Amino acid sequence: MDKETRELGKNQIPYFRTPEFSAVMKENESLLCKFFGAPENSRAVFLTGSGTASMEAGVMNFFSSRDKVLVVNGGSFGHRFVELCEIHEVAFTEIKLEYGTPLTADILNKYDGQGYTGFLVQLCETSTGILYNLPLIGDFCNKNNIFLFVDAVSGFMADKINMKEMHINAAMTGSQKALALPPSMSFTVLDEKAVERCKEINVKNLYFNYPSYILNGERGQTPFTPAVGTLLQLNEKLKRIEASGGIEKQNKLAKERAEYFRNKIKNLPFRLFSAPEDSSNCVTALCPTNPGVNAHKLFEIIKNEYGIWVCPNAGDMAEKVFRVGHIGSISTKEIDTLVDAFNDLQKRNLL
Repeated sequence: MDKETRELGKNQIPYFRTPEFSAVMKENESLLCKFFGAPENSRAVFLTGSGTASMEAGVMNFFSSRDKVLVVNGGSFGHRFVELCEIHEVAFTEIKLEYGTPLTADILNKYDGQGYTGFLVQLCETSTGILYNLPLIGDFCNKNNIFLFVDAVSGFMADKINMKEMHINAAMTGSQKALALPPSMSFTVLDEKAVERCKEINVKNLYFNYPSYILNGERGQTPFTPAVGTLLQLNEKLKRIEASGGIEKQNKLAKERAEYFRNKIKNLPFRLFSAPEDSSNCVTALCPTNPGVNAHKLFEIIKNEYGIWVCPNAGDMAEKVFRVGHIGSISTKEIDTLVDAFNDLQKRNLL
């Protein structure tokens, strides 16, 4: 988190059922819709809960047992959409991809004209670093009249997303990723079709009922107590982004950081888990190439001996892949420090 966000975080939390806080929330909604490239009359839902909470809320509010959806499963978070469809009894077909590989037109065309009503996909599959081709997917969904729901928790602000251009009906992100706010909230932007769809479904749930959030949002409020401090930090951050060049500038900065890091490690014994042309700007997934080098062990050494946090993977990728993030308040100085640690590990024959 940057210093401005941290400075705000030390303040007292104000009472929020006030015209002043409602004005802040109205501004938050307007700027989020703008940065997501949402069509006119789009709305935003502010949910106090992690990204998974908004993934689940989206599945519950946008789909029912009457639907037939496609789910892209190319990693841990694609698999999470599969689990949510199973739990909520939404009929689905799983597009299972080899981890680290893109969704191509040839794969997608197999499902053309098959009567699907929904599509679930990540902008960036965080566990593998892959960036999915949203223009391709959006055109496919538009052609087939399919409702497109995108998890942009990690990709938002790092990779381009434009709901209108990409025919996305609803997209979400989390407070603790590129926005670099405290973990606590997730945000979903809905176009008019998404708003009407969730009203028709009218999910039988108190806390995850999107029509209730949309109705309360008309007065700049949420139906239940939100993470007030995070929403004030969000407001300050969104206004700062707007003043410093908008979402395009943020995408450019993430791209520059990603390219800087990847160039710095070209001569080190790593390979990118996803091809450079298919990789997100938000994260680089790395596989050590020397025999016997364990990715999770590297994560532990870097954390314990160098005081640097990178991100391990779980499951069957834990020993093969770790990830380096390029979002939040990260400069080339921090990247150089990490690369110096890699070089030292190589000298110690640990890499």
